[in-house]
Amino acid sequence: MKRIGKADDVAVFVHSEFGRRVPENTSLGTDHGTANVAFVLGGGVKGGQYGKPVSLTDLVHGDNLQYTTDFRNVYATLIQEFLGYKHPDKILGGDFKTLGLFA
Repeated sequence: MKRIGKADDVAVFVHSEFGRRVPENTSLGTDHGTANVAFVLGGGVKGGQYGKPVSLTDLVHGDNLQYTTDFRNVYATLIQEFLGYKHPDKILGGDFKTLGLFA
């Protein structure tokens, strides 16, 4: 994309549907949980971590991680900052703060 001058015109959003619980289960793995990971990649993305890191000790709802950034804030950011639509609330059904991901 950079070679053809379109790097700032492309953004890739990678979002996991589920997180993992902290404690090990009987199979020596971890069960599906709440908080997950998301990445936004592209030439116009301001790199870095957005939101606070999750706590491995402050758990909720049966040993689940407590998320620190609502995925709808990421959606609102993509809708407003990247796609240029000024009213992400009309799409998302609520007012979600944008994150300032794009240069």
